[in-house]
Amino acid sequence: MNDQIAEQDQQVRQSAVRPVGGVARFAVGGLLLAGGAWVVRAGWELRLAAAGEPASGPPDQGGGDHRPLNALENGYHVVTALGEGVALVCAVLFLRWLWRVRDNARELTGLRPRYAGFWVYLGWILPIANLWIPRGLVADVHRTIAPDRRLPRSLNWWWALWLIGTLSGVGFVYRDDTDAVIARAYTEVWPLVVSDAAVVGAAVAGALMVRAVTSAQLERQRQPVMGGGAEEG
Repeated sequence: MNDQIAEQDQQVRQSAVRPVGGVARFAVGGLLLAGGAWVVRAGWELRLAAAGEPASGPPDQGGGDHRPLNALENGYHVVTALGEGVALVCAVLFLRWLWRVRDNARELTGLRPRYAGFWVYLGWILPIANLWIPRGLVADVHRTIAPDRRLPRSLNWWWALWLIGTLSGVGFVYRDDTDAVIARAYTEVWPLVVSDAAVVGAAVAGALMVRAVTSAQLERQRQPVMGGGAEEG
């Protein structure tokens, strides 16, 4: 009788597992597209540096005055806006994938996730917590579905490069407005380019990480589902 109940519980859990391959491919595509957008941004910053600052000075003249932008500077505004749009799409696709693999890990094992669901969003924006929780969310999924395996190296590379690109203030999250970044490209372009390179590296490592975690989950789906009795949340 108990075996029949356990088998029924396994069948219910298996039926609740949702396909992950499609959302993983979209997440990988979004990450690589975002990386490409930052390659273009870095290239445009190098173009600005090579052209040199106009005799009229930086775009922001101070005191609330802004001079008319030249064609290269206008182009950088367009590149920046497009990059921000791509980054938003990438974030949506990545979070969709993270939700999916997190939910599937719970259904496949019956184990409560280490982090509550709201951390999938709040973990990225809450100061201090955003230094480790996003990585922890992915690591928890992998440890749940593949407890006998080491975490993918791409996970640590992704997170280290992501932190470099965000905390530097000149990579993925610019603290200055676009005109201020243009002025920096004229005078100190290499910190901008190095930080952009970190974002590109994070995008590539993130794509590899998504593939690794997804592959582990698909392999886990082909194995017998652990019986019920574990607490969910």
